[in-house]
Amino acid sequence: MSDTTIAAGRRSRWGLFIAPVLLLILAVAWSGFWFYAASQAGVAADAWRAQEAKAGRIYDCAKRSVAGFPFRFEIQCSGASVALVSQNASKTPFTAKLDNILVVGQVYDPKHVIAEFSAPATLVDGVTQNTFVVNWSKGRSSVIGLPAVPERASIVFDDPSLDRLDGSVQVPLARAKRIELHGRIAEGSPADHPVIETVLQVSQGSIQGVHPLLAEPFEADTRAKITGLSDFTPKPWPQRFREIQAAGGHIEIVQSRIQQGEMIAVAAGTLGLSANGRLDGELQMTVTGLERVIPALGIEKMLEEGVPQATLDRVAPGVKSQDLNNLFGALDRAVPGLGKVIKQNANAGIAAGINAIGTESTLEGRKARTFPLKFADGAVLLGPFKVGQIPPLY
Repeated sequence: MSDTTIAAGRRSRWGLFIAPVLLLILAVAWSGFWFYAASQAGVAADAWRAQEAKAGRIYDCAKRSVAGFPFRFEIQCSGASVALVSQNASKTPFTAKLDNILVVGQVYDPKHVIAEFSAPATLVDGVTQNTFVVNWSKGRSSVIGLPAVPERASIVFDDPSLDRLDGSVQVPLARAKRIELHGRIAEGSPADHPVIETVLQVSQGSIQGVHPLLAEPFEADTRAKITGLSDFTPKPWPQRFREIQAAGGHIEIVQSRIQQGEMIAVAAGTLGLSANGRLDGELQMTVTGLERVIPALGIEKMLEEGVPQATLDRVAPGVKSQDLNNLFGALDRAVPGLGKVIKQNANAGIAAGINAIGTESTLEGRKARTFPLKFADGAVLLGPFKVGQIPPLY
């Protein structure tokens, strides 16, 4: 065998080892990169927690681990907890505990982060010391744009429920088949004054213990725009609301639709904040089925049992409960049964009064009324009737 033949054979055998060696080098390099990036993910999480703590939102994990090699990053937080301090006008603490949070990011798309939440969550109100339990069958969120300013975010819960603990008994407060909240920076909005577009959808929602009307299942779809933000720096919510008010910011309800059985309500308008942190603004509403809603409010029963002053202060400021009850008594003495007739027809009178507020219209092929729902320094006004009071946001 010639020397040339022997040399060619050696070169061919060396060629067999080149690909595996290169693959091994690439694997070692990739492993080094993954473990370095995983450690940096922990550093970034700690930095984010430190920023949030300065804003009064203290996050913690009883145990944190990183996995997902080789193409994903999976950060698992077991025994998660958050303490919210200075996040409302009363600056009272609010704590929440969660079994587990799993955060997943792909190596090839690190700006997109997905999280899954394990139920249940326990909430404790620092003022009343009431304890609430939140449950769901599936909870997840998605954020795009990290670690810089998020471009869009979503959070979805299937079969969520909210209960209040009364000793060892769970008292139902709210239920839904599905809740979705989506938000994104509006296209073309300036970086120093971003406009946020949001969508809130509730499927088969219900609220117990407040009013029988709210206990019946309803569907809700609300789309809004928020202006007045200057940045996304972590800060307490009262401070954020003050900045929005000072900048003349507002929430524009672009479209809102709520349906409960035969009753349908749509609304649009703009809400802002007064100097003392209360809602100001007006929504234009169109409602079908008012004739069903008014009797369900129980006004007739309220009048038969006597009208508490607190109720009158809410629905008719300035009117005295004793004066009203004396009026019905005087009517009965003058014309026996007259006061009772008026009481029994109270619902019809209130309905007529509300019908006089707005104008006739049509909504989705049904007869409806269109009228303004006003917010004046926190007071909620349906025409001349005060129907609620919203506490200050700071």
